[in-house]
Amino acid sequence: MTTEADRIADPWGERTPYDRGTPWPARTDRHLAPGLTEADVERWVQTASVLHSNGDAMDIAVRHGRVVGVRGRAGDRVNRGRLGPKDLYGWQANNSPDRLTRPLVRRNGRLVPSDWDTAMDRIVSRTRHLLDERGPGSIGFYTSGQLFLEEYYTLAVLARAGIGTNHLDGNTRLCTSTAAEALKESFGCDGQPGSYEDIDHADALALFGHNMAETQTVLWARVLDRLAGGDPPALVCVDPRTTPVARRATVHLAPRPGTNVALMNALLHEIIRRGWTDPSYIDAHTVGYAELAARVERCTPRWASRICDVPAPGIERAAEILGTAERLTSTVLQGFYQSHQATAAAVQVNNLHLIRGMLGRPGRGLLQMNGQPSAENTRECGADGNLPGFRNWQNDEQVAQLAEVWNVTPDRIPHYAPPTHAMQMFRYAEQGTLRMLWISGTNPAVSLPELARIRSILGQERLFVVVQDLFETETAQLADVVLPAATWGEKTGTLTNADRTVHLSDKAVDPPGEARPDLDIFLDFAARMDFRDKDGGPLIGWHDPESAFAAWQRCSAGRPCDYTGLSYERLHGGTGIQWPCTAGAPDGTSRLYTDGFPFAHPDTCESYGKDLVTGAPDEPVEYRSLNPDGKAVVKAAEYLPPHEDVSPDFPLQLITGRTVHHFHTRTKTGRAPELNAAAPDVWAEMSGAEAAALGLHAGDLVEVGTRRGAVRARLRITPMRDGVVFVPFHYGYWDTPAGHRPAADGAGRAANEGTITDWDPVSKQPLFKTCAARVTPVEPGTGTERHRTAHTARTARSAR
Repeated sequence: MTTEADRIADPWGERTPYDRGTPWPARTDRHLAPGLTEADVERWVQTASVLHSNGDAMDIAVRHGRVVGVRGRAGDRVNRGRLGPKDLYGWQANNSPDRLTRPLVRRNGRLVPSDWDTAMDRIVSRTRHLLDERGPGSIGFYTSGQLFLEEYYTLAVLARAGIGTNHLDGNTRLCTSTAAEALKESFGCDGQPGSYEDIDHADALALFGHNMAETQTVLWARVLDRLAGGDPPALVCVDPRTTPVARRATVHLAPRPGTNVALMNALLHEIIRRGWTDPSYIDAHTVGYAELAARVERCTPRWASRICDVPAPGIERAAEILGTAERLTSTVLQGFYQSHQATAAAVQVNNLHLIRGMLGRPGRGLLQMNGQPSAENTRECGADGNLPGFRNWQNDEQVAQLAEVWNVTPDRIPHYAPPTHAMQMFRYAEQGTLRMLWISGTNPAVSLPELARIRSILGQERLFVVVQDLFETETAQLADVVLPAATWGEKTGTLTNADRTVHLSDKAVDPPGEARPDLDIFLDFAARMDFRDKDGGPLIGWHDPESAFAAWQRCSAGRPCDYTGLSYERLHGGTGIQWPCTAGAPDGTSRLYTDGFPFAHPDTCESYGKDLVTGAPDEPVEYRSLNPDGKAVVKAAEYLPPHEDVSPDFPLQLITGRTVHHFHTRTKTGRAPELNAAAPDVWAEMSGAEAAALGLHAGDLVEVGTRRGAVRARLRITPMRDGVVFVPFHYGYWDTPAGHRPAADGAGRAANEGTITDWDPVSKQPLFKTCAARVTPVEPGTGTERHRTAHTARTARSAR
């Protein structure tokens, strides 16, 4: 079946029901430029999505040297041919007339076109000067979740062993660092235990803070098809908003933002109290259970009800579903990751699966999800606050292994402290110790919290900012040098999705003008800097994507994310393959932890763990004493109140999030006509009761203000818990008639004008969902605006 329907009104497409334990049927989605048919396509080139973390496999349609459409790959294990709205329409950004085509350099306060030699000479000159005058700690790199594995790995080598800086992180810090940290806390190592195929076998699904219907539309289509088939799974949803997931849930729990740990402790309390644990699994495979049982003994549903403002019977019913399921699959995302006690809450989901023995078998799946398409690669390659290959910075033997791979001495690799996280890097820049920041493929002037502060930091005269991107983003406008980058479809590389599936994306067309692939830019910089290994040879010996992939394979060998059984040839033409892929597992590995936790052993683990309250790293001797045999760690957490609570002046809680039609800061999706038309401007959502109490109506222009800033948006009245206001974070200033700055009174269009500079102590992920806020009217909506708002809500409901 091939479909080319309007996927704006219907993001999930036609149902293809299937029963538990049977394969998910194929459905090939496609979209071509107006007036074209498949007969007009000159060639199809394989790729996978870079606009969400699901990893949908597709082919790019090429005609006259341009991308003219896409179609799903029906044989791929991830999507079986289906594509979401961003897949189907987002490719049009490649052809946008405002693509960067030449380097820009700042002269006399203005960015002006230049050439590559001039731009790179400026970067190299400043790098060398800072290394001589201030040392490697004065230079930092902040990258994306949208590049390819080969690019991240090259960046990690040149930053850590070339420059010698500890300051390398990605904007995956904003979306996926809690996933990584939670996995390390429980299993000693990163890497998703489960597989998307667990949805095919589960009799219960639990989505914790994961609006899958909008963030991973194709995966939600898989769930919808299970719900429409025989023997459908029960569905538990934890979300303060009545999302499409919540509307289909068997039980929907809508906790007060910032209280996830209290809710999880109550669920664990009930499961333990009612004997729904697996004692033999706990004894054989875990340590720490007794402490967890003691911690949650008093955390009754009634206790949690008072904290979370959730009815106790709902907690009890959810616990019954989670505790009695024969095959439970859980997913976790930003509702937990970007909220108070993020890692502690995510770890409790791991605990739920550990005490029930729900790992390593079909349908017994756990997915600490990603938000971005190649976020997994940043973690594997050491481009986001880890060492490459999931190596432990506190383990001298593992550092020595990495040094051997790179042919450098161990002291060349910074490991005197944890790799610097993004929020700390910006603080160092604010304080003046970090003097150069190279930003590739991301837009922190819109995506980071408290934007007035971020603009101030990036605008400092003493901070040399390099931006590598496709468009002149809000961040690029503050840069000293802007490098035009190639994008998806214009370069070759691999990317790994949220369930460890590796896909190859081939080059389909040439980039516009003088734009270059990110890999070529990094290799050019390394060559100009003349980085050398300990024998005097080039530190980076590869020259193209395939040789970079081969170098990464050597680095990954023997580690959890082992790629040694993969190759470009194997990834051509068929389906994506899940790592680890080795000689012993040539077809990849569907599920981890089918027989114990080998990378939890003190000698091999990626992390010795952290204190869930302070984030302080545990010492090796502590971990070895706790877990000498390498088992999973059941780690208890006490609920603590949020750092910022409501007050008479700020009586509401602001939560930010995503919408189905946009990705990140709209640099791509805002340039796709269908996606932009579907959601052209920012809005705010409140419950009907909350709006009525403030005398507000749908379509009114309101100001959502916090102690740090404000955003102006049209109001939508939607089903959600009272006391909360939701604003999507995607919107910046590049596409507004008013220009590129907030209004004179400080109110802007970006939700992050008001979010707080605060982060989880363990994962260092910013807390975008715990701000105290107030909503005030600016002007009433017109009848047209109110009609449009109501029509949008009706359309969304009908699509569900």
